[in-house]
Amino acid sequence: MKILVLNGPNLNLLGQREPGIYGRTGLEEILESLRRRYADRLELQTFQSNHEGALIDRLQQAHREGVEGVVLNAGAYTHTSIALHDAIRSVAPMPVVEVHLSNVHAREPFRHTSMIAAACRGVIGGFGADSYRLAIEALLAAHD
Repeated sequence: MKILVLNGPNLNLLGQREPGIYGRTGLEEILESLRRRYADRLELQTFQSNHEGALIDRLQQAHREGVEGVVLNAGAYTHTSIALHDAIRSVAPMPVVEVHLSNVHAREPFRHTSMIAAACRGVIGGFGADSYRLAIEALLAAHD
């Protein structure tokens, strides 16, 4: 199974940016841990960008390449991007799982609304780096 882990703005600063909220583990450490854990079960592709259009382009490319599921941490675009919502819908039936490191509902009110959740298969958040693993497990279970 091919899974894309797609990360949005500021996630390249994980481990440095607001560690009290996002933890001290860097994005590359999270991704490497996932690669090791699932090395024998799936092909893990990864991409991070601070640019909305680049995320949309990569999502559409994944669909054309036959990727079978996407773990998406859209960062702040979660709360603002109708374009990303539309892109997720455009790649259906490829499942996309929205992921958050923090519990967005325990944070500022503007983070309580997701513009992409309705287009996603599911939403997982609040479990730190483990949110990524839980999303992959959900995609694997849905694929079996």
